[in-house]
Amino acid sequence: MDELVRLQSVAASPDGLTATAARLETLLKARGFKTSLMAAQGAPPVVFGSYNSPGAKRTVVFYAHYDGQPVTSEQWNSDPFVPVMRDGAKDVDWKNAKPPFDPEWHFFGRAAADDKNSITAFLAGFDALKAIGHKPSINIKVFWEGEEGRSSPHLAEITRSHKDELCADLWLIGDAPVHQSRAPTLYFGARGNLGLEATVYGLRRALHDGHYGNWVPNPAVMAAELIAQLRDSEGRILIPGFGDDVRPLTAEEKAAIARLPSMENDLRHEFGIGRSEGNEELTASTMRPALNIKGLRSGQVGAEAAGAIPVDAIMAMGFRLVPGQTPQGVRAKVETFLKSKGWTVVTDAPDTAARLVHPRIIRLAWRDAYPALRSDMTSPAARGVIAAANAAAGKPVTILPMMGASVHLYLFDDIMKVPVIGLPISNHDNSQHAANENLRLRNLWDAVEVYAGMMSRLNW
Repeated sequence: MDELVRLQSVAASPDGLTATAARLETLLKARGFKTSLMAAQGAPPVVFGSYNSPGAKRTVVFYAHYDGQPVTSEQWNSDPFVPVMRDGAKDVDWKNAKPPFDPEWHFFGRAAADDKNSITAFLAGFDALKAIGHKPSINIKVFWEGEEGRSSPHLAEITRSHKDELCADLWLIGDAPVHQSRAPTLYFGARGNLGLEATVYGLRRALHDGHYGNWVPNPAVMAAELIAQLRDSEGRILIPGFGDDVRPLTAEEKAAIARLPSMENDLRHEFGIGRSEGNEELTASTMRPALNIKGLRSGQVGAEAAGAIPVDAIMAMGFRLVPGQTPQGVRAKVETFLKSKGWTVVTDAPDTAARLVHPRIIRLAWRDAYPALRSDMTSPAARGVIAAANAAAGKPVTILPMMGASVHLYLFDDIMKVPVIGLPISNHDNSQHAANENLRLRNLWDAVEVYAGMMSRLNW
């Protein structure tokens, strides 16, 4: 882990991505894997490895990504590419410390939690099996990509062009945090995603709000009104027919949610919030579509605030989709709704002629569109994964029918036509995508056991 985190595999460092891919290929070769680098124009290479185990009847692909999110170094408490172990706020000289290590220590560095931890757990699990003389019960393939942090724009192309090499009975996805209870977790899907930046246009230039307020429409107010029409304070989406296509949860999925330990009171305290949206527990709420307001900008605040009506308001929004919905269908419903409320929808900034004719103009820029996936929790492969995970953990693991976050799981399901199941590792408070990203040591140890269990016990 220490070595991998020191490699600067972020989008802004193409050389770092290439170096990381080369190092991962070397690590696989040293363990007897046949390897290759799968390429696409403009993309960092996918590290592919295969290991055949005599007598194995099943083949499983282990997915992870080796790239990390961009960094703003001054926001970190230490260099994001020089890993640090901490006990609370105190640095630990872990390389010279004598075992046993404290499982509550946290390892800090970019991509420590998202996603080099799963690569480390895979390699350590493979080594542990070899050390005790156990051979894998499955044929193993690995698929480690390097552009997940940029929404994997070449993932579909690479997967389709190497479909024969990637042929398998199951894909296991090493990404995402475990349940907030910290228990070893499996997940069987992820919500889809649809991004939207919407710009509400007002006047051509800012005007004194004393002379013209109450008469000239204020785009900040128009944007606030629109948000309240799109969703309420309990998280319910108010667009007519928005949820009509949603695929209901099965009895097994509902039962899995009901078995989850309740963490809501602890999380409210941890996050410092006096209420939560709606009357559901957290996981149940993430089984529904969501409309999140990621940012809202209009005019200025604080010392820069002026007594003027702003010229526009910009809203960054994100829809989380669930099975049954498509990005195209959601986009159509949103645009139909806006038009029903008197908005003129455009794709470019309006000129004066358009402003004079249309009283409510909104520009929409759609992005990051892909659907959700929820795999069958009762399939033979799913039962085999659950059994192997339970045996490795020594107790029943926590099962999530679907993650609240979005991952491109649908691609593997759509192209490869086999079950896709998640093996999350990170602690829920890992600060992924942010400063001071970290991995709790106990989570890594649990992951090594689960990965070794998948390689040695998985069968169906």
